[in-house]
Amino acid sequence: MGHKEYNEQTIDADFWKEVFGAPVDASEPKRIGEGQVGMNLRYSLQSDDANVPASVVVKLASPDPTSRATGVSLRNYEREVKFYNEIANTLDVRKPHCYFADWHEGAGDIAIVLEDMTPCEQGDQIQGCGIDEARISVTELSKLHGPRWGDASLSKIDWLQRRDADDAARLEGLYAMVKPGFLAVHGEAIRRECGEEGIAFIETLGTMMTRYVNAKDEPYTVTHGDYRLDNLLFATPAGGVACAVVDWQTPGHGNGVADLAYFIGAGLLPEDRRAHEWELVDLYIAGLKSYGHEINHDWIRDHYKREAISGVIMAVIASQIVGRTDRGDKMFEVMATRHVLQGLENDSFSLL
Repeated sequence: MGHKEYNEQTIDADFWKEVFGAPVDASEPKRIGEGQVGMNLRYSLQSDDANVPASVVVKLASPDPTSRATGVSLRNYEREVKFYNEIANTLDVRKPHCYFADWHEGAGDIAIVLEDMTPCEQGDQIQGCGIDEARISVTELSKLHGPRWGDASLSKIDWLQRRDADDAARLEGLYAMVKPGFLAVHGEAIRRECGEEGIAFIETLGTMMTRYVNAKDEPYTVTHGDYRLDNLLFATPAGGVACAVVDWQTPGHGNGVADLAYFIGAGLLPEDRRAHEWELVDLYIAGLKSYGHEINHDWIRDHYKREAISGVIMAVIASQIVGRTDRGDKMFEVMATRHVLQGLENDSFSLL
């Protein structure tokens, strides 16, 4: 791979020839989505080589300085490249085919060339989804976790995210630092949707990080780390695959039920979550069992109840360390309120 600086100017004829091994004519790029940490560009391609697709999506580092610094310091860019290059093909979850992935360690740049999933459309974190999309998404999640559930060899992959005692202390410090800023922006919405109990939940969580991290236990698997509607693509009337998963910037080696609780808690509107969350948990368990794993239902359910906490942590911290946009503010607001309600209603703290 090239190991050079990557930006819109360097995505040129030489780049395409390196990727596909053939001359390629590319259109001007069109930006798609509003990635908080990465920038996605769609290119139409023409080539005499039949193996060159008609279009691709190229993922680059964010042009926003704050978001870019976050992507570099948290190793998001590095992890996504290594995910596609090293472990993606060991998992059954549907994701875009990756033609090329490279990371420039010095500059922090990335270039990832991916299958264009058109005519699939991105889910909408703010709007939420119905039960049919939720079932499809949970089934796909079991195809991520199932193949390497309890796989001890994952412990040798050093770039996967993990939670340990030192990490708990860092997380607690970071949460304490950003919590006032989060409440200044979103505190009113939390009170409106969750009452004073919601504010108390956010305050109390700041003292529970070590207990929360220590409550996670094996079996571990490959986790997505940000499994939510904005990172899922769904079929449309025009076609496309049923569900594909994108944005692999936070892959980890840990408790997969965190991904499950995170998706259900913010993906469904609260009334739909209340009606369907245990049906979806059982669907997830059935998916894991299809890989031949022995699954302790109570273990999954207890972890699910605890892991509502993960969504609150994500909303509080992430909202304060990426570049702000109007949509981003609304997204973090609905994520926080829905996860706080999920945590309160499942009595998350009682399981720590």
